[in-house]
Parts: sequence; structure tokens; C-alpha cells
Amino acid sequence: MAFPTSVNSQITDAVTQANVSVLGDAPAVAMGSLFEACAVALSNAAHNATNSQQQSYVTAQAATTMCVATLLSSAPGNANALNAGLKGL
Repeated sequence: MAFPTSVNSQITDAVTQANVSVLGDAPAVAMGSLFEACAVALSNAAHNATNSQQQSYVTAQAATTMCVATLLSSAPGNANALNAGLKGL
């Protein structure tokens, strides 16, 4: 161990205070990191839900377009053309 001088005790005190500060701030930093991670996870979930909803709307619109095209392409009173078009969906 070093000889006890005024400079050595000041250095020891400074290191001790820095260590206490790190230990005191650790819970707050950990909670901040936890809150940030939760916020990122929730925002990703919201983005994925929005994207999924948009894709389902595109699929529904495509199915509706196919059905309307089948209905419009069939002659009036021609049920066979309508049934053949619906089987292809």
C-alpha cells in the first residue's frame, strides 16, 4: 500500500466518490434503458400491426376486384360463366 500522504488520501477519496456515484446512478440508468427498450418494442408492434392491416386491405380489395370483374364479364342470365369465374378464385 502507498505511504499515507495528503495527496494519496485525496486520490483515494476521489476514487471512492466516483465509485459511489456510479453505484448510485446504476438503478436510474437501468430503468432508463428498460423504458427505452419497452418503447422501442411497443412502437415496433404498432408498426407491424399497421402494416399487417394495410396488407389485408390490399388482399380484400384484390378479391373484390376479381369478383366484380367476374360479375361484369358474364352475360345476363348466364350462371355458368359466373360459377366458372368464382371457382378460379
